[in-house]
Amino acid sequence: MAPKIAKRRLPRPEIDWSAMLPLAGGTLLLLLGLFCAWQTWLIADEHHADERVHAAQAQAVKVVADEVARQRGAVQKALALVDPATVMSDPAQSIATLRLRLPQARQLELYSGDLKEVLRANYREFGYAKAAQLMAAQTAEGAPPAQSVYYGNGDRRLSMVIPLGAPDQTQAWVWVELPFAGVQQAFDAVPPAGGRLDLRQGDEPGSVQLFSNGSASAQTGDNSVAVPGTAFRVGAGLPDAFIVLPHSWWLSGLLSLLGLAGAGYLLWLRGRRRAPPEEPAAEEPVVAEVAPPRTRQRPPVAASAVPARPAAAPAPAEAAAVQVDPSIFRAYDVRGVVGKTLDRNVARLLGRAIGAVMAERGLREIVIGRDGRVSGPELAGALADGLREAGVDVIDLGAVPTPVVYFAAYRFNTGCGVAVTGSHNPPDYNGFKIVIGGETLAESAIQDLYQRIASGALSQDGHGGLRQVDVAPDYIEKIVSDVLAERPLKVVVDCGNGIPGAIAPQVLEGVGCEIVPLYCDVDGNFPNHHPDPSDPANLQDLIHAVRQTGADLGLAFDGDGDRLGVVSRAGEIIYPDRLLMLFARDVLSRQPGGTVIYDVKCTSHLKAQILDAGGSPLMWRTGHSLIKAKMRETGAELAGEMSGHFFFKERWYGFDDGIYAAARLLEILAGDLHGRSPEEIFATLPKSISTPELKVALAEGEHYRFMDRLRERASFEDASVISIDGLRVDWPDGWGLVRASNTTPVLVLRFEADNEEALKRIQQVFRRQMLAVDPALKLPF
Repeated sequence: MAPKIAKRRLPRPEIDWSAMLPLAGGTLLLLLGLFCAWQTWLIADEHHADERVHAAQAQAVKVVADEVARQRGAVQKALALVDPATVMSDPAQSIATLRLRLPQARQLELYSGDLKEVLRANYREFGYAKAAQLMAAQTAEGAPPAQSVYYGNGDRRLSMVIPLGAPDQTQAWVWVELPFAGVQQAFDAVPPAGGRLDLRQGDEPGSVQLFSNGSASAQTGDNSVAVPGTAFRVGAGLPDAFIVLPHSWWLSGLLSLLGLAGAGYLLWLRGRRRAPPEEPAAEEPVVAEVAPPRTRQRPPVAASAVPARPAAAPAPAEAAAVQVDPSIFRAYDVRGVVGKTLDRNVARLLGRAIGAVMAERGLREIVIGRDGRVSGPELAGALADGLREAGVDVIDLGAVPTPVVYFAAYRFNTGCGVAVTGSHNPPDYNGFKIVIGGETLAESAIQDLYQRIASGALSQDGHGGLRQVDVAPDYIEKIVSDVLAERPLKVVVDCGNGIPGAIAPQVLEGVGCEIVPLYCDVDGNFPNHHPDPSDPANLQDLIHAVRQTGADLGLAFDGDGDRLGVVSRAGEIIYPDRLLMLFARDVLSRQPGGTVIYDVKCTSHLKAQILDAGGSPLMWRTGHSLIKAKMRETGAELAGEMSGHFFFKERWYGFDDGIYAAARLLEILAGDLHGRSPEEIFATLPKSISTPELKVALAEGEHYRFMDRLRERASFEDASVISIDGLRVDWPDGWGLVRASNTTPVLVLRFEADNEEALKRIQQVFRRQMLAVDPALKLPF
């Protein structure tokens, strides 16, 4: 019989309430203190939160007013070509003509100056709102206010009334309906700063809400602001913070301190309590006491003889600094030779460095795009990997021109973008143009990226997302809806097998011109010619094609589409500084007194032309990022460089865009009020005898060292020396310039004079000064 096994009763665990009570009390006080601290922050931030919402409200008022003014300006521009005295003689024909000039108009009607048709109309059929808008226009001070009309099924339109004739004697009224999408997009693009923004129509309190953006729980007040030139108002809903304590930050702060201090004391008190001493267990004999040792006891080993434990591998942040070539971090972009100074590892590290800068500024989303180079997909993919490792969400635009990347940063409200592009450099080059927080990085900001990579100060949390977006249709539509060529010009477009070939012909056809494409198929090896319109050798095929086809002019773009070159029907190269004169005349006609910026390589005639057009000229350093920074600083409406970069703030976003500049040029040439040909218009732009950009190749970095020595030694008598970028030396009859390029290791020179004799004299002066510094230079003049 098997023996019975006695069941052993386990002792019940006893709860030590004397130890649990301090823990429970401390935890409760800790939570109470943290809650009061949160309430303190909400109370202290309440006023600032309201200020942020009101600032967003003011911004919304501005962007809506600007968008309405832009659309009104487009209509007024088309109406400027109509004779008010004859427009009512054949209203049907006049309306048909205006519709051709205003393809964006959904509805367009003409009424006589005394509005007799409106007075006699059956308002049930005519429309009460339309009648009221037309009648109110007669007594409006300034432009009659624009308003919104809704036709159901999501069809909302922007209606406005525009007078024709002298201000004191209106001969006709134009009533026009336009798409409302632009106004809605401008309004929706403004972040509500934690509150809510309402777009309303009509006066308070009977206004009608059109759109809302932000938190539905925000507190609505009677604080709407009228949008100038419209019947709209923007209301602000203030954040509804969850505050249960009295609205006194010092009281809630005191409660927070008391709660946290009490929690700390109770938890400290619990930690000081000692456990009761345990009774010593019965001692058992050790093996040495019952059995003799089998082996002799080893002598003690000295501590110094014990092998040291291998040190733990360093954490990633403590690893050796990454080696990258500092020469690729240039004045206003990052650029190098693929496979030598630039590869996918450098691109990934650059992405992490950019992500670190974004994280410090509280930015989490960025757009990236690439040009048509063979190395583009690999480098753009590695860049995206690095950005995502840094916790940044990436919007991949694919293969697009650089201006489309800049546009997308506005379109998606990221304020950040990277264009992976070698620009106009040879096929084995590639690089990165970087925008963070609306600022195109340059100089010290570029060097900061290098320092972060070299020291290993990089972000890496691995939570960034990725999505692909095709933004090109939006870019094309944005330009085509605003820019219009009054008559069709025949234009040869040479994209040099660069990425502009995928978009530029569509844009220029969309504005109303006949396009003859030349090398518009994208090929990153550039098999026909180098995509650099600043070099006259690269424009020879374009000149030949213009002559062969009988086109009105030819347009050329660089490899990533941010620069423009132009040739006339006769084969003359219209250099960018002369084009800037034409752009300045146009922009300043609508923005009198505006600042126009140009770089040190531009003609001396440009300053006088800007002054004659009523503008304020400003010479500045060469470089797209440097020019954009100066535009933000001065509020300039327009800028341009001799290299072919043009920056329109008026009607555009202020970034360099060769495709948009081409569209604006065609608008100016096709809309000439005197009906002149492009060549006749170009002939009005003054010019002197000048050279193109001349280049002297040197070893990497040597061009900077040469300029340092030249500044120290050179002496130019009876001349004015400008040293903001290289050395520009002006005499009464001409000038010369030498500067170090920030994109390739070359010296860039340009000369201009009133006659050949003066040009040769100035070149000889520069020749002597430069050869005195380096007799081995091979000068192209």
